[in-house]
Amino acid sequence: MEYDVIIIGAGPCGVTSAIYCDRAGLKTLVLEKLFVGGQIVNTYEVENYPALGMILGVDLVSKFESHLKSFEDIDFKREEVISINALGELKEVNTKKNTYKSKAIIFATGSTPRYLGVPGEERLKGMGVSYCGTCDGAMFRKQDVLVVGGGNTAVEDAIFLSRLCNKVYVVHRRDTFRADKKMVDNMLKIPNIEFHYDSVVEEICGENSTDSIIIKNINTNEKLKINVNCIFIAIGQIPNNNLIKDFVKIDDGGYAITDDHMKTNVDGFFVAGDGRAGVLKQIITAASDGAIAAFSASKYIAKL
Repeated sequence: MEYDVIIIGAGPCGVTSAIYCDRAGLKTLVLEKLFVGGQIVNTYEVENYPALGMILGVDLVSKFESHLKSFEDIDFKREEVISINALGELKEVNTKKNTYKSKAIIFATGSTPRYLGVPGEERLKGMGVSYCGTCDGAMFRKQDVLVVGGGNTAVEDAIFLSRLCNKVYVVHRRDTFRADKKMVDNMLKIPNIEFHYDSVVEEICGENSTDSIIIKNINTNEKLKINVNCIFIAIGQIPNNNLIKDFVKIDDGGYAITDDHMKTNVDGFFVAGDGRAGVLKQIITAASDGAIAAFSASKYIAKL
């Protein structure tokens, strides 16, 4: 089947792209292997989204999905893309079920959590090793947990978990946090959070579930064993760009290189959202990228 635009990914970026493509009168297909909303489904609360203030992640996902599905002319298919041929005027997208063709592609697959790569992590995944505090925190209510990281996600997780858990340990390899200052200030005031600066996780311990974490101070090499029931790992993201790395220019971090119009080095192929090189990875910037990508795609198609 042939379309004007195929959008791969249905997070905030992909959904916004689809809405703006439809507004431009483009025949649009959205392909998503999991569910609408992207990483929002892993976020307990979303703050400061314009006009919404604070909203639960699940509620914002519901709004995104309802908005997307209100456009009868947008085709939405839950299919995993396995390969892309982006060269030439007519591009081809192959899923496990079908082959689709389009004049332009908007790639909005976002990113996935980065692993620690320490002993015990792989073995205990799902058994006291988690990458989403808001997803799994409730399972460790009134227990002791540990958060690794120093960015917004780590701080958000620590704050959220402090409401549920008996004790929250925060381990960060530096002595200052990269997260937004206001969030950090709020976290530092919470009495049941204990901080371990200049420290890294050495090992995740336990037989059938996590029961302790060994950390090491990078300045003194002193090791400490902390008894916890779960470790929440929030040390960054890896862009989901494996499908495009052979034909789209990628930076050293694995992010697609685009201009301000979301254009890549391949004509008619646009990358938007968390998978492209940019200074800020937020829901609102992903949505903004999506709108720009749709505008750029419509201009490209008009020239054809």
